This record gives sequence, structure tokens and C-alpha cells, in this order.
Amino acid sequence: MIYLKTDQEIELIKKSAQVLGKAHAEVAKWVKPGVTTRQLDSVAEEYIRDHEGVPSFKGFNGFPSSLCISVNEVVVHGFPSTYELRDGDIISIDCGVKLNGYHSDSAYTYPVGEVSEEVLTLLSRTKKSLYLGIEKATDGMRMGDVGFAIQNYVEQFGYSVIRELVGHGIGKSLHESPEVPNYGKRGKGIKLKEGMVLAIEPMINLGKKSVVQEKDGWTIRTSDRKPSAHFEHTVAVRKGKAEILTTFEYIEEVTANTSLMVMAP
Repeated sequence: MIYLKTDQEIELIKKSAQVLGKAHAEVAKWVKPGVTTRQLDSVAEEYIRDHEGVPSFKGFNGFPSSLCISVNEVVVHGFPSTYELRDGDIISIDCGVKLNGYHSDSAYTYPVGEVSEEVLTLLSRTKKSLYLGIEKATDGMRMGDVGFAIQNYVEQFGYSVIRELVGHGIGKSLHESPEVPNYGKRGKGIKLKEGMVLAIEPMINLGKKSVVQEKDGWTIRTSDRKPSAHFEHTVAVRKGKAEILTTFEYIEEVTANTSLMVMAP
């Protein structure tokens, strides 16, 4: 079942997304060598709860933390831990907030210190692919148009798109129908309708598309251990132009003129 949201419901998701965006920014202030990923998780949870929200991920199907923190070759669903960030790492921070009964979900991948040009370019192109996918999330288009826009852009650079992991609908539940693949064929898949709210989240590998799941049952990493990048927005399908409900604005106020900044390609 795909739930179409009213304008009032979309406004509630947007309010949740504002808390989410500001929580991301608080975490961004601490992304630096020597900081543990568990510290980042504590910063996020404290901010969310202080602003009347609930971390969407904590307890979801038994997930233990407020953030999914995925470093280097870890694609998604990494656990916060005692791992200390190191110069040259990249770190995907994925967070969700439930506020007034509605969820929002977004992710951002940061460089830590001095990162190779090759990996910085992967980050910037993955971020651009997100916006190319969002451009297709309009009433009357097909889900395959969204996936094709992402896939067609990144594969020209020799990157690969993961098949096993997809975006999703979102609203009163963190994960709703439909699935939102980052690959596809133009004109194929379900027809998009105004009022759908989608979490669009390209997960793009520098190397091969294959991934493996670690023994913890959650952590997904690339099979060849090459880096993977991940960016995500919660988006409302509209006529003419999609409406991005989440925001990177607060993150990028923090990262401006620092090594954390992910520039457009």
C-alpha cells in the first residue's frame, strides 16, 4: 500500500526534517580525526530529544543507535562504536527523526581531513546524482526515471550502483512502500503521484557493485573494500518540480571552508 500524503502531512514531515537537518549540523561540528563514532551518535540523540523529537532508527528492528555511521568501505547500517576517525576517512552519517508522528530521513557523507582527490570526486558525484534523481520525482513520471537518472550519471565515471539496497517511502512509518532503486529504465516502474513522499538515497561504490553483510546482521560493506558514498533526501512528489523536505543547508553552514565540504562536481 502506497500512502499519499496531504499538504498538512507533508508540512509535518518538513517540521521533522528541520530538526533532522539541525541535528546533522550538530554532528558535523564533531566530524574530525580522533572523535569516536559513538560520540557522534550521542550528539545526535541529545539534540533530537532536546527538540522534542525521537531518533527514528533507535530500536528500529533492534537497531541499537540513533545514527547509522558507515566509514570508508562500509556502505550503510554501520554501528557507532569506539572507532576513532582518522585523517583520510570518509564517513556516511544517516539519521532519521520522528516528530509529531511523522518521520524524516537523510544522509550525508563527509571527508575527514586530507582525502584523496579520487574519493572526493566520488562524494561530489554521488551528491549530484541525488539531485538528478530528485529532478525526476514529479507527478506522472515513473520510478525507473528516478533510478535511471542516478545510474546513467554515475556509471559513466566507472562507478557502480548497489542493487540490494534501495530508498523507500516514508511518513508515519520509517519505511513504507514503494521501494526506490538507484537504477532503472526510463518509463518503467510504478507511476509517481503527487503526495508520495520518498527517501531517495544513492549508494554509489568506487569499485564493484557487490556488497556483503557482516556477522552483526546490519553492517553492509563493499565486497572489494573500496569506498562507498551515500547521500539522501526526503522528497515530496509534486507536479512540475519535486519538493525537497530535508535540508543540507545547516550542514553546509558548518562545513563551509573546511575539509568537510563536499563541492559540486
